[in-house]
Amino acid sequence: VQLQASGEALVQAGGSLRLSCHASGNIFSVNDMGWYRQAPGNERDMVATIGRGSTTTYTDSVKGRFTITRDNAKNTAYLQMNSLKPEDTAVYYCHALVWTMGPGGVFRPETYWGQGTLVTVSS
Repeated sequence: VQLQASGEALVQAGGSLRLSCHASGNIFSVNDMGWYRQAPGNERDMVATIGRGSTTTYTDSVKGRFTITRDNAKNTAYLQMNSLKPEDTAVYYCHALVWTMGPGGVFRPETYWGQGTLVTVSS
């Protein structure tokens, strides 16, 4: 299973950007998807997640500015980021909980991460 995330971007404060994350490979079902971010010197923190039924969660600092959606048929999630601030600058990591079928027809859940997307918001 691979997670393919959109490329890095540089935007001005107040601008918008949409990230995408596509899961491909030996997939039976994709459950939760989302993004985490890590700024220099900080830990990796949750930004937004979305369940297969489209239940969403957001960290407080992005509520009202970021919107996460998904297309289950395409195994793809999107993060629409509006009103970007310099403090949103970070490497954004796509995350997915994927059910795959292994040897003997056994299904099992595994967590996957994308390669990371650098988002830079200039003031």
